[in-house]
Amino acid sequence: MFLPTTRQEMDELGWDRPDIILVSGDTWIDSPFMGIALIGHHLSANGFKVAIIAQPDIDSAVDITRLGEPTLFWGVTGGAVDSMVANYTASGKRRKRDDYTPGGDNIRRPDRAVIAYTNLIRRWNKNTVPILLGGIEASLRRIAHYDSTSRKVRRSILLDAKADYLIFGMGHNSALEFACALRDGQSVEGIRGLARILDEPRGLELPSFEETQGSMAAYARSFELFYNNMDAITAEPLCQKYGNRWLVLSAPPLPSTQEEMDALHDLNYERAVHPFYAQQGEVRAMETLRFSIPSHYGCYGECNFCAIAVHQGRTVSSRSKESIVQEAKLMAAQPDFKGYIHDIGGPTANMYGFECQKKLKKGACPDRRCLYPTICPSLRPDHGAQLDLLAAVEAIAGVKKVFVSSGIRQDLILADHKNGARYIRKICRDHVSGQLKLAPEHTSKKVLRLMGKPDIEELLKFKEEFDRLSKEAGKKQFLTYYFIAAHPGCTLRDMEETRVFCHEKLGMTPEQVQIFTPTPSTWSTLMYATGCDFQTGEKIFVERDPARKEKQKGALVARPRDGKSPRRQGQNLQKTQGKSSPVARISEQKRSRKPRKKQ
Repeated sequence: MFLPTTRQEMDELGWDRPDIILVSGDTWIDSPFMGIALIGHHLSANGFKVAIIAQPDIDSAVDITRLGEPTLFWGVTGGAVDSMVANYTASGKRRKRDDYTPGGDNIRRPDRAVIAYTNLIRRWNKNTVPILLGGIEASLRRIAHYDSTSRKVRRSILLDAKADYLIFGMGHNSALEFACALRDGQSVEGIRGLARILDEPRGLELPSFEETQGSMAAYARSFELFYNNMDAITAEPLCQKYGNRWLVLSAPPLPSTQEEMDALHDLNYERAVHPFYAQQGEVRAMETLRFSIPSHYGCYGECNFCAIAVHQGRTVSSRSKESIVQEAKLMAAQPDFKGYIHDIGGPTANMYGFECQKKLKKGACPDRRCLYPTICPSLRPDHGAQLDLLAAVEAIAGVKKVFVSSGIRQDLILADHKNGARYIRKICRDHVSGQLKLAPEHTSKKVLRLMGKPDIEELLKFKEEFDRLSKEAGKKQFLTYYFIAAHPGCTLRDMEETRVFCHEKLGMTPEQVQIFTPTPSTWSTLMYATGCDFQTGEKIFVERDPARKEKQKGALVARPRDGKSPRRQGQNLQKTQGKSSPVARISEQKRSRKPRKKQ
């Protein structure tokens, strides 16, 4: 059942006032992929009356006042994507389209949406109940952070929005504890994943906002302390001074258990856009969300440019096979289901079902990563659970095909000596919808090190095996490669060399290329801001000019000088290199801006 968004729905439920109103920068999509749906249903299942206001008009009171005021609190999120990332390209151009807005025109999500919506609430609801910020925009901007749009270090968004509290990370349990505390008149002290403003410090002190704003060295120290205290088991609470006040962050939320994951995803989602908003136009995100299933969240890849580890955490939490199969059965019973499940996955599809047992007990290692520079022996990759899951979903009546459309890590497959070979054979035979997504991101060893990505040799090993198995299965299917241009440390020459590598080794011209976007709270953004390698302290080249960033991208997507198409050139290259299957030119797709199952 949809959580209500209109006065009429509330009247039908017999509500005078909701307990909680959630305000979002996305339209109201009732899908377990959407953080506001997860948290809304989680609160509702625990007895709270929850209503939704999606994409309110910030220039009038019409939307924000239509449900009245809640009795407990307002919850505010910018949506599934940071609003500045959603609204602007890496070159600073305004995006015209928004996949989470009815009709697709990018006219409903304000810049710095969390701040705009908090101001809107306070403008029309004087002396209202507390305002709680959440979602990825709030989570990534919870401390003093470098903001690439304004090119300066900004305050915590909790202070800029003038809200009362902020929850960070996957906030469903934190939000429920917060709601229970307010309902019962209890203190919010001790709630994990909660930020607030106090008159005195508590926890490990970060350099103050004034220090970080005045010194890149202080900003770098602040970020290092922040990042090294994100693991729920090992982290200390943090605090940061702003004038005579203190931002205080409790310890991060614990990773969800399998039982918690199942309970959260077994709630009554409509997997559709609410009719109130659906009548305003098609929502493009539903093309992939409607018949896709989230299997896990979290990522231990820790790529330096990626914010998933900061928001979802470095520990992977997986659902049970039984929970996912039950969701697939419900999906197959829908009248408009055509037999195809578009995806079963998470931030990285093949991280499902296994984690480092040492990390689960003692927390993330302070001196090493799970996958970089090589895969830690303690992780022990095993794709057996995902193979069992795919087989179980395939067996459901009405299901014709199950695709793995989320990106995968080829190094995990190659490191799985028990089930890796069986997994890639099964994927090639049954679960590729024309193309399988990989994200090498670059080919230069220097740039890959700065990205925290593995060397390119394993990509070539995987490609050879994929091509062989695809040919063996009699399928013309291809690998799709994502690349990043203008990452800190990357020069125009690096991009030109990557283009040559793609032509000569991969037999294709990349088309899925994005320019590096300095999102808040990542190591790559720290390098972009400081111009230094965060590991060595050495100065590195950073391209900041938008035109030259575009030139780097253009160098990679340039066609071969002989004028041959990538398909034909790939076939010729394979003849000389002894490859076993043709390489097709991939049709251009804009890299999806929908989050990798973020809340």
